[in-house]
Amino acid sequence: MPETGRDPNRPSPDALLEAARREERTRGRLKVFLGAAPGVGKTYEMLTIGRARLKAGADVVVGVVEPHGRAETEALLDGFEVVPRRAVPYHGTVLEEMDLDALLARRPQIALVDELAHTNAPGSRHPKRYQDVEELLDAGIDVLTTLNIQHVESLNDVVASITRIRVRETVPDGVLDRADDIEVVDLNPDDLIERLKAGKVYVPTNAERALKHYFSRGNLTALRELALRRTADRVDDELLSHMRANAIPGPWAAGERVLVCVSEDPRSAGLVRYAKRLADRLHAPWTALVVEGPRAASLTEAERDRVAEALRLADRLGGDAVTLPGGRRIADEILAYAQSANVNHIVVGKATRSWAFELVNGSVVHDLVRRSGNISVHVVPGEAVPTSDAGARRPVATAATPAAFDVRAYALALLATGAALGLALLLEPYTGIENADLMLLTAVVAVAVRWGLGPSLVAVVAASLSYNFFFLPPVYTLTISDPTNVAAFLLFTVVAVLVSNLAALARRTAVVSQGRAKATERLFGFSRKLAACGTLDDVLWATSAQVAAMLKVRVVLLLPDGQAVTVRAGYPPEDMLDEADLAAAQWAFDNERPAGRGADTLPGAKRLFLPMRTGRGTIGVIGLDADGTGPILTPEARRLLDALADMGALAIERVRLVEDLDRAERAAETDRLRQALLTSISHDLRTPLASVLGAATTLRDLDAALPAEAKGELLATVVEESERLNRFIVNLLDMTRLEAGAVAPNLAPQDVAETVDTALRRTQKVMAGHVVAVEIDPDLPTLRLDPVLFEQVLVNLLDNAAKYAPEGSTVTVRARHNGQSVRIDVLDEGFGLPEADVERVFDKFYRVRKSDHVRAGTGLGLAISRGFVEAMGGTVTAGNRHDRLGAAFTVTLPVPARTTPREIAA
Repeated sequence: MPETGRDPNRPSPDALLEAARREERTRGRLKVFLGAAPGVGKTYEMLTIGRARLKAGADVVVGVVEPHGRAETEALLDGFEVVPRRAVPYHGTVLEEMDLDALLARRPQIALVDELAHTNAPGSRHPKRYQDVEELLDAGIDVLTTLNIQHVESLNDVVASITRIRVRETVPDGVLDRADDIEVVDLNPDDLIERLKAGKVYVPTNAERALKHYFSRGNLTALRELALRRTADRVDDELLSHMRANAIPGPWAAGERVLVCVSEDPRSAGLVRYAKRLADRLHAPWTALVVEGPRAASLTEAERDRVAEALRLADRLGGDAVTLPGGRRIADEILAYAQSANVNHIVVGKATRSWAFELVNGSVVHDLVRRSGNISVHVVPGEAVPTSDAGARRPVATAATPAAFDVRAYALALLATGAALGLALLLEPYTGIENADLMLLTAVVAVAVRWGLGPSLVAVVAASLSYNFFFLPPVYTLTISDPTNVAAFLLFTVVAVLVSNLAALARRTAVVSQGRAKATERLFGFSRKLAACGTLDDVLWATSAQVAAMLKVRVVLLLPDGQAVTVRAGYPPEDMLDEADLAAAQWAFDNERPAGRGADTLPGAKRLFLPMRTGRGTIGVIGLDADGTGPILTPEARRLLDALADMGALAIERVRLVEDLDRAERAAETDRLRQALLTSISHDLRTPLASVLGAATTLRDLDAALPAEAKGELLATVVEESERLNRFIVNLLDMTRLEAGAVAPNLAPQDVAETVDTALRRTQKVMAGHVVAVEIDPDLPTLRLDPVLFEQVLVNLLDNAAKYAPEGSTVTVRARHNGQSVRIDVLDEGFGLPEADVERVFDKFYRVRKSDHVRAGTGLGLAISRGFVEAMGGTVTAGNRHDRLGAAFTVTLPVPARTTPREIAA
């Protein structure tokens, strides 16, 4: 937002500080080659620029470049120093990543780093390549990099809606915002499609699939527009910073911006709508501006309502609402703001003031037209809102009118004047009559500041008459004999009137400012309270309590539940509404207009109901009730309610969006689990069934021809695969019980060593190819466990170790007493767990794939083990061994109170 309250002819301090930081910084410079899609030539352009810098004498090094088999790109790499990549083992393969440490040690002047959005292999220092680039920049190394528009975080949803493909690798917008230079590498969609067909982007099989989905002409055109617009926004921001740093008044016609001037005129809402249409035609941002001059304090409540409603309308239509303090020349403030914001279109209403009013106060429209320079001024008639409609939309009580004649204030004004007169008479022998008028003027100013214009005018009359009666000869009469004293008397009266007016105006402005400061402070506190609310109930309670406290009313909040609205919160708590109130609330929600007490619709209701709106429409209804009869809200209270309701509505919408996102994530997780379950059933369960069926069929058909040894092997296969199938089914059933919350442990004192021995006997066939080492402390306390569940935990952990440890290796089961808990470790001598999989191994249906020799499974064993252990009050964790290669699973269970080894021995 442009700075306000400063001389537009002076440079912006913030812009100058930013320029100074850029000049003094030791951080490297970042240049991003931005493209709409793969294949537009970003890497080629980056290498071309790098080669030009290299020829100019710069120290240029290639950190990482992905040529993707394109011959022309590979040819450009000739002559560059390329830092060897770092090998990273991952899932039985070796991935090559940029060697960040080697690049930092080499410390070139410029580093070429391709694919900014790339995700690094697990085990790298940073999970994302853009974080590697940030470290290079912090080290003072300039970086040239490439990025596609679909990887920009803020555009992720937009790209997904266009292409129907969700991009997982994204770069925060802040990285792009901090870039020193962005160059768009553009290519016509038809030319890009031809490159794709020619095999210059993907291999032929992938290219054909890409043409049918991502690389359609419509998708490429939309992505191209996104890239150009994102870059144009960046250039526009740079232009504004340059203009402010150099005190350039503007506007520069580099982009369109619309400013609409809002006032108390009934046509202001029409002007706002016109500005919205104009901005849409120009594809430009727009702002609604209110300048509060000296007349703002004397506006009627209806006029203040119109200003507030116009600003709220601008906010709902997607514009910015700005309020500025101003002096008597409103046009100067408008033009200063327009120049600082690089506005080139000002929308203002056609003047309807009388010539006498314009003669005294000036014409804002005429001043704008005469002094706007290169800014286009749109003078439009606007659309006045009919009085009947305005009244229907704003059912508020008339503000309490101050008493026309406050006897106390006027009496005190006369008393203050009398006190000043007495002091002047007392001091007259010493100071003469020259200072008497100053003492009386002081009393007039004091009265104006304390009690306002009316009492001050009475004080002026009293002071003038007193000055004439007591100090102008002949004294003690109201006649003036000397003509020069007539001029003195008239001058004194005029000065007193002017001073009283100015002092009264200052008082009104101060009172308004104090009221606004107080309301702003409370609104800010309310916004902080809403920001801390994480659930819908918290937001509703905070909103209802704040409205009730600030407006001194009773509040209910209703939200839609299907087709009807229901009470969700209230202050004081309120759960039931009568039929009339419910009907009024439903009507207010359906028609987006107030209803109920004091409104034109259903005025017989006990409460007044007003819709709560956001940019997405009406999301609820707020109901107000107060003691007494008649309308509830004054105009000032209604404006405050509008602000509170808008903030509450936005908070409700925010919480609901979070809930929608959570539901979407749960739905996606459910879908993933369903797919995994189908995969498990179709493969993992069919495999043992096929083995059983094959062995049984062979026995049936070749029973007579088979030797006894072969029959024994086939029968063993049937038994082994049946047991395997039984384990799979048991795991599925156990997971179903865990998901349903039906696991209720039957806790009883158990000996850990005995349970370990039972589990080893159950897994004897599974562990046949491994050496099992058991290390159990002899003085372990008994634990309160469910023996069936704990045995299944150990069986699952041993089965997992047997799968991932090579044959002939040792699997160790260790149990140690550790303070108030017992720790059971299952250690294998396999390849260990990748860092990224340490927590994921406990996810349902997740399996770490190491090599082809690993037996298949459902991916449920570890998830079930964690569920069972936690049901018994313990924890289970995964990690890697510190003494050698291998995985380590640790079960920690609490020791019951007053259980000691001595008790066990007894």
